[in-house]
Formats: sequence, C-alpha cells, structure tokens
Amino acid sequence: MSLRTYLRDRGLMVAIVLVAAATGATQMLYWWLAPAPKVSDFVGPPRSGYTLTNFRLWSYDVDGQPSFNMVAPHLERRENDESLYINTPKFELPSNQDGVPPWLGDSLYAWVDKSGSLLKLQGPVYMHRAAFQDTAAAEIHTSDVTSWPKENRMETAAAAHMVQGDSTMSGVGMRANLNTNHMELLDESHGSFPPRKQKSS
Repeated sequence: MSLRTYLRDRGLMVAIVLVAAATGATQMLYWWLAPAPKVSDFVGPPRSGYTLTNFRLWSYDVDGQPSFNMVAPHLERRENDESLYINTPKFELPSNQDGVPPWLGDSLYAWVDKSGSLLKLQGPVYMHRAAFQDTAAAEIHTSDVTSWPKENRMETAAAAHMVQGDSTMSGVGMRANLNTNHMELLDESHGSFPPRKQKSS
C-alpha cells in the first residue's frame, strides 16, 4: 500500500493528528516568546482600601439601635477583608436603656470586622460609667478585650480590675454582659464588698 493511499483512507485521523501537533507547537512557541510574568515588588502588610484621620464612626444593630461609636486620629480599611484597623480610639458602648448611661473608654488599638459585629480592643483598656439612680459609678481596667457590641457582651483572658463605689473586684479572665450588668471573673478572683450604707429616713 502506498503512502498516498494510506493517507487517503485515514484522512480524518491524519487531520486530527496534524491539528493537535500544530496546536502544541503554537503553545510552545507562545511560552518561548511571551514575556515573563511581572513579579510584585511590594513588601509589607496588605494595602489599605482607604485611610481616615480624625474620624468618628457609628455602628448600629439590626433594629437600628446604636451598638457603639468611636472617635480616633487614624483608621485604615484593609482591601482583603474590609476590616478596620484603628489607632488610640475613644469609644462609647450605649446601654439603650432609659436612664442608664453608656460605658465610655479607650484602648491602644482597635480592630472591627466588616459587619461591625466583632470589636477587638487591643493593649490596655480602660472603661467607666457614670453613676445613675442608686447605682454608683464604675470603672474597669483590663487589656485585650473581645467585644460583641451588637449584643453588649465582652470578654478577655487578661487580668481585670473593677471598682464600683466602695466595692472592688479583680481576677484573671472576665466575661461581662452590659445589658444585665453581669460580670464573671474566671480565675484568681478577689473582691471587697463593704455593707451598703443605710438610707437616712
């Protein structure tokens, strides 16, 4: 059988082989001639989506009630997860209860997730609440607090010290619900609770 007859009888298969060979050759030629991919020369943390200076931030829950507000000299929004990095914030955690003042405080840094439902107060944290009705003023000294402001809850694994009127409490590890005014110290807890002064008649 001649080569011409062989190719004529198997024309479709020969065409497929030739097309595949041409495609492979074209791809190899492209790889050889194409410029090398550009290498990123950026070194450092992810770039910010934007930066704010001397700003005020408000966050609200699903019912439109304030969950927290914050003022600080510097904020950076990260492009990768849309979280906020904040320097030396002063914050307010409102009670959303008539006659009950908010908790005010400050920390070294803060981080807020995209939804505003998770707030991390980093470094030393100081919080205080004014007196109201027959409840004495209160203050908390701690550090590295994780807060869920839309639920008015917070916790820390660090040492915490609270003073309210003549009473003091301290321990390592704290959980607090600001709606119910409930605080739990997890370890090495100590407290001093002098008797309440009787009201004069």
